[in-house]
Formats: sequence, C-alpha cells, structure tokens
Amino acid sequence: MTNNTLLQVENMGIQFGGLKAVQGVNLYLNNGELVGLIGPNGAGKTTSFNMLTGVYKPSEGKIVFAGQTLNGKPPYKVTQSGISRTFQNIRLFKDLSVLDNVKVANHWLAKHSILSSILRLPNHFTSEAKMAEDATAFLKIFGLDRYKNELAKNLPYGMQRRLEIARALAAKPKLLLLDEPAAGMNPQETRELMELIAFIRKEFDLTILLIEHDMHLVMGICERIYVLDHGQLIAEGNPNEIRSNPKVIEAYLGEEVVENA
Repeated sequence: MTNNTLLQVENMGIQFGGLKAVQGVNLYLNNGELVGLIGPNGAGKTTSFNMLTGVYKPSEGKIVFAGQTLNGKPPYKVTQSGISRTFQNIRLFKDLSVLDNVKVANHWLAKHSILSSILRLPNHFTSEAKMAEDATAFLKIFGLDRYKNELAKNLPYGMQRRLEIARALAAKPKLLLLDEPAAGMNPQETRELMELIAFIRKEFDLTILLIEHDMHLVMGICERIYVLDHGQLIAEGNPNEIRSNPKVIEAYLGEEVVENA
C-alpha cells in the first residue's frame, strides 16, 4: 500500500454454505483512478461489491479504505467512511419525488437533531432548506432539476439511472461503485453515460470502480481492469493488456468481442 492508495483488498473471500462464491481477491485503487471489474455472469462481481459496502461480511481477507479496516462495519458506516454505490437493478424510492430521493442520501449530513425536527425548531427548517438546495444542485448537474417534483417511477429508464448516480454522489463519497450503470441503455444513452462518468470523476475528484458488460464503455474509460471468473481474479491490467490476454478471451471476451471493443 502506498500513500496514494485509497482502497486495498487482501485475500477477500466469502462462502455461502459449502459454496465459495469469491476467494483470494487482491485488488487496489489509487486516488483518482477509474477502474473496471469485469467477468461473466456469476463470476462474483456484485458479491464483491456487497462485501466492499458491508452488505456481506467477508469470510476471509481484509478490506482497508482510507486507512480504516471496513470488515464487519454495517453499510451505513461504510457510507459514512466515504464509499457510495449504485445497484445493478435500480433501487430508487419510486414513490418519492426525484428531489426527495437525493435528499435521503445526504440526510446523515444534516445539521439538525431528531428532537429539533419533532419540536419544529428553527434549525430544523434551516437544515432542511440547505439539504433541498444541495439536492437541487446535484439534480441540475445531471439535467434532472426540472423533474425534481416528479415521482421517481415516472422518469424514463435512462433518467432513473442518472438519478441513482446523483443520489450516490449526494452522500459525498471518496469512492463511487457503479454496478452495471449502462444496463438497459441504448447506444446513445451509453455514450452520454460515458461522458457523464468522466465528468463526475473530474468534477467531484472521485475514485471510481465499475462493473460493466459493455466492453466499449469499459475499454473506453477505464485505466485499469480486473477480471473475475468463478470467484477468482484471473487478470489485471490496462485495456490493451486485458483485450489481448488469452485467459480473458477464453473465459469472457471471446474473439468477436475483442475485435469490436
């Protein structure tokens, strides 16, 4: 681990009953990197995200983030430490407004107490107004501010994806985990997503780890890529190295995908 290392994962693994879903995973992320995690369905990618964010407790190994060991911390503590994520299947509060979805994410940063909310004290209203202002600013960045009073479920699919990323950023993370952000998007939406990811990385000084099956996206924006297969890392390198790695071609990419990536 160097002074520039934000996340260090050592020998991470988990098993469910007798099944070893992930084993012996070693990876690192330096501050400001944009790194991909790829592999076939069932390789353990989302399971790895779940361990990094406290949803699952690793059976073995160590997760160190910004100098803190995360093993055993619940998801809300992981979020408070500076890690935020999106999900493979969109998990918005569909019957809340677009604005309230983002406000929920930064509520733990609120400056008022539960008591002040119950008693409707002045600092409750001041803090709520500040959260609404901050949430609206995030929505504006993502082109969603004009929809802030709409129910989240009424947004088109691509905009729901954008809202989920906006909500993740509202928690003010140092590390953003994106789980298949381009899933279900058409080519135009995917191109816009690539531009958006590059923009938010620079604008918010973020480190990003993403899971994605769209190889054009992965190869186009990631500086390094890890490859999982059957719960184990089989390769790590830059896009050119991954594209030409025989193990990766055999396990996941295939010759046709490599030629088109």
